[in-house]
Amino acid sequence: MSPKPPTPPNPPTPLSRLLLPFAAAYFLSYFYRSANAVIGPELARELGLSAGDLGLLTSTYLLAFCLAQLPLGMLLDRFGARRVESALLVIAAIGAGAFALADGMGGLAGARAVIGLGVSACLMAAFKAFSQHYPPERQASLTGWMMTAGGLGALAATAPLEALLDVTGWRQVFGVLAVATLTAAAWLFFGIPENGGDPHNGAGLAAQWRGVRRIFASPHFWRFAPLGLTMTGGFMAVQGLWSMTWLMQVNGYTRAVAADHLAAMSFAMLFTYIGIGLLSTRLARRGIPPIALFGTGIGLSIVMLALIASEALPATRTLWVAYGICAGFGTLGYSLTAAGFPLALAGRATTAYNLLVFAGGFGAQWGMGLLIDGLVARGHDAPGSLRGAFGLLLLLQAAAFAWFLWRRRAALPPA
Repeated sequence: MSPKPPTPPNPPTPLSRLLLPFAAAYFLSYFYRSANAVIGPELARELGLSAGDLGLLTSTYLLAFCLAQLPLGMLLDRFGARRVESALLVIAAIGAGAFALADGMGGLAGARAVIGLGVSACLMAAFKAFSQHYPPERQASLTGWMMTAGGLGALAATAPLEALLDVTGWRQVFGVLAVATLTAAAWLFFGIPENGGDPHNGAGLAAQWRGVRRIFASPHFWRFAPLGLTMTGGFMAVQGLWSMTWLMQVNGYTRAVAADHLAAMSFAMLFTYIGIGLLSTRLARRGIPPIALFGTGIGLSIVMLALIASEALPATRTLWVAYGICAGFGTLGYSLTAAGFPLALAGRATTAYNLLVFAGGFGAQWGMGLLIDGLVARGHDAPGSLRGAFGLLLLLQAAAFAWFLWRRRAALPPA
């Protein structure tokens, strides 16, 4: 049986004071992550990028984000969420400004990597702060509210961004984002209470790494990790880049219609996140724990993506909406993973899981582009190449889900 995390030692901070600054930062993080799905075709035309180039350019954000996770977990556990995230957001603002000024593939890719590094703490820092201020039974609901903010960011990066590009350029958009990110950094630094890391986590780097090794050696961690890698990471790649390409090249929609599909999907995800925020604690008390919501949602999201990829049904908008609703439950993987470890390891547990999520997102985003290019070079048309890439992603997700079900007899975290 996994150890029950101790009750947080700090008195609760008013939720709005703690939640809103983190939510604003995560809104920006998700906007950055998703924006290339809409501006990608513009970048490809302006710079003459192939599918592989576009996948690499977009995924440098995910690579930098991924590489930051283990050091980030140690920093959060030692120095606290407030100082770590506000400092990193300044770096994100610099990256956004550099992206707005870049005039080539190298500059854009480097700037996007800096953005990824800068927003790498936006969700993990919130989870760390929540674990210090609120008891374990509140974590799923708080996760839901944070993901609602992220969903709003994803929604803003679809049809609203597409409409904005009709009146201004993507460079101006990123200039405004740089200013907004600096504002969020100041709000976090001056607006939330000081709450440093755990005193016993100051024993040095060796002690910090022992905690990391403990997480990666845990069977509890590896029950959830493959789904984080393939499903949550794969959804990130689809939502952040390849959804727009699929809708335009396979379904034959215009950019505006494709962006409308993505807006509907992102809007639908909000209902999942709001539902998690409002109902997960109540459902757990009625015998429906978060792990049941997680498993059901993940399984149905794989089914929805299979229906999209098979083109078996003509209602494409409905399928993408259903895909977003079901995939939204994947976010519960963070709190379920962290629930199997003591509070002192909370930052490292969530960032270890997030490392695999973003590794999966990077691998899927770039790897799908390389696969598409390879299939086109062998004589396949673009729609057929996209079908092959989506099919491979589905096989990997199905294998990870089968592993999760097979491991159902392992010790489960507290509901």
